[in-house]
Amino acid sequence: MFQYKSVIRAALVASWLLGPPARTPARHAMPRFAANLTLMYGEFDFPDRYAAAARDGFRAVECLFPYDWPAPALATRLREHGLQQVLFNAPPGDWTRGERGLACLPGREDEFRRGLALALDYAQALDCPRVHVMAGLMPAGAERAALLATYESNLAWAAREAAAAGRALTIEPINPRDMPGYLLNRQDEAHALVQAIGAPNLKVQMDLYHCQIVEGDLATKLKRYLPTGRVGHLQIAGVPERHEPDTGEVNYPYLFDLIDALGYTGHIGCEYRPRAGTSAGLEWAGAYLGAPGG
Repeated sequence: MFQYKSVIRAALVASWLLGPPARTPARHAMPRFAANLTLMYGEFDFPDRYAAAARDGFRAVECLFPYDWPAPALATRLREHGLQQVLFNAPPGDWTRGERGLACLPGREDEFRRGLALALDYAQALDCPRVHVMAGLMPAGAERAALLATYESNLAWAAREAAAAGRALTIEPINPRDMPGYLLNRQDEAHALVQAIGAPNLKVQMDLYHCQIVEGDLATKLKRYLPTGRVGHLQIAGVPERHEPDTGEVNYPYLFDLIDALGYTGHIGCEYRPRAGTSAGLEWAGAYLGAPGG
């Protein structure tokens, strides 16, 4: 009995000296990043940017407009490099003349519908799950109420068409400093529209760069909107210069941890302009791109 008590006493002392046993930290999914091939990898011709992104560890890509290249050729690049196309924009009208979307413009409905049909064809060919529909710039003298009515009507129609094609649509609030006159600027406006239309495949594209410039309070906005299920895609860039997310006023590592904690499983688009070479500026992403599913 004496020996038995001695053994128990020794074990208790050892436990006190060594402390509690190490606990295995809880594992959760790390953010999944998508390279924006319009802004990133400008050192290469566009079709060659797929290979460059894959070499750096990206498994997903997005872009603004893929329409200058045949969809089958881009699909081949995706397959060759093991990439997923997760987003691109519907045709915006005449981009070179300053147009930034057609969805809110009365009298342009037929052109908007033809553009969406083209976008859905590309989405099918590229196996892309979602298309961003740009609202457009407010014409001088136009009544905002009329533009919003046209926007809502076009989005409701587009959501039905996209659903029939097995695709989702997104709308994105954009800051008026970068895009003066753009109809949609605030997160609450976008969410109100999505709720009013009530289409399950219509989501908000929450770009934290634009949100910081217009509203700030990013952590609170993420806590408010991610749990609703109405955010279909996230994007990032450093503020204010729109360079890599490791520069500027936003603490992105903190936000990445918060996004994980909130259970977001979608992609985060890297829609920024590299300060210099794209690959050289990816130090911020090293841990994420090397992780499973990154």
